[in-house]
Amino acid sequence: MESIQIIFNEMNKGIFTIVFLVISNIFMTLAWYGHLKMEEMGWLKKAGVFTIILISWGLALFEYLFQVPANKMGFSGNGGPFGLFQLKVIQEVITLIVFVIFAVVIFKNIKLSINHLYAAICLILAVYFVFKK
Repeated sequence: MESIQIIFNEMNKGIFTIVFLVISNIFMTLAWYGHLKMEEMGWLKKAGVFTIILISWGLALFEYLFQVPANKMGFSGNGGPFGLFQLKVIQEVITLIVFVIFAVVIFKNIKLSINHLYAAICLILAVYFVFKK
């Protein structure tokens, strides 16, 4: 019974880690690329680069509010289920998935090509190799 409890706690930490990383990356993508669409829509057309930087920093604060706890909770050195390299690869894959969805949905003129599929396959292989025992 105790081993089931340990597995359940580790699974919860893994799920929360991934959910927090997804939320973090949504804020990161908005901070890094959201202003490009806002300028196009006229919201920030007259804003200077310093104003845009301040807005991005504000969004990045929310990124860090999720990113830091995700890494702390998920890291095996703190009782989490993921090693350091596993955390990094998970974060990078989530970043690219969030970015692709953002680019395709928000920037409607972005088209995916076969090269993007090849890159996705390489990412899947990266996840496979980093988790391979």
